[in-house]
Amino acid sequence: MLKRFLPILITALVLGLASTAMAKTFFWISHGDPADPVWTYFLQGAEQWADDTGNTVNTSFHSGDVPSHQEAFRAAITAGADGIVTSTPDPGTLDEVIAEAQARGIPVVIINTEDAQSGRDAYVGGDTEEIGRRWARYLVDNGFVGPGDFVWLPVEVPGATYQVLATTGIASVFDPLGITYEVTEAKLDQAEIITRMSDYLLANRDRIDAIIGLGDLVTGSIARVFDQVGVAPGEYPVVGWGNSADTAQEVLDGYVNAAMWQDPQATSYMGLSVAAMAAAGIPPGFDIIVGTLYEADTAQIYLDIMTGQ
Repeated sequence: MLKRFLPILITALVLGLASTAMAKTFFWISHGDPADPVWTYFLQGAEQWADDTGNTVNTSFHSGDVPSHQEAFRAAITAGADGIVTSTPDPGTLDEVIAEAQARGIPVVIINTEDAQSGRDAYVGGDTEEIGRRWARYLVDNGFVGPGDFVWLPVEVPGATYQVLATTGIASVFDPLGITYEVTEAKLDQAEIITRMSDYLLANRDRIDAIIGLGDLVTGSIARVFDQVGVAPGEYPVVGWGNSADTAQEVLDGYVNAAMWQDPQATSYMGLSVAAMAAAGIPPGFDIIVGTLYEADTAQIYLDIMTGQ
């Protein structure tokens, strides 16, 4: 019996050794905050990719700290990473380290927010400027705002890449129509977000015609803010990011009209796949654009994903 199974055992051993030999190490580096719900989903995609492929993925969060992010990047280079998948804290902040990685033959794939001038090998994520246009067009096309109206744009981190790009897209729609808008800071702590947003809404209640939440923590706090201030669901049309269970529930409950699902798990999964392809010598000559705007009729699908149903 042993002789009969010996070839099978040897074959299995060889295949196992070959699989081990082919396993590579990738670094997944996020500028995000681990407390931000959307980054939980991005991380899940990276972890699932590692499980599915047998490769190692070293992950880290840097909460907008650019020097820390750059240090993690250089640590990946020093460690001889097979590929680096990274988000960007602000435009241009990673140009130098990306060049250093590529000089060592390490491919770099940017996810989440584009920085086209960075020299990256590929981008996987949403077109944030186009997403801003889609939010603005949604409000205009559905008759929620028009010339002379004012739209409030709360955000966690003013000046961050995602805010700058989204606001550029919004401006391309609103400016020609004479629709005005203001970006206000809400911070990364949800309790402070609720306080700041409530204070602003109380002070500007008669001025605001619509709201665009430029971040997940902001949009996911709309119901709490409305309830605290005494604003009924639907009193203000609201659009924004929709990568949290809180926001998906707000869409179902009528607090938010439409929200953008960023396909976070898929973004990390595909970003690492593109990096692995590049590491294998197949250059990526394309980018992958993701993003779905959902309303109440499909919000349950995304809520189920985010709650693990």
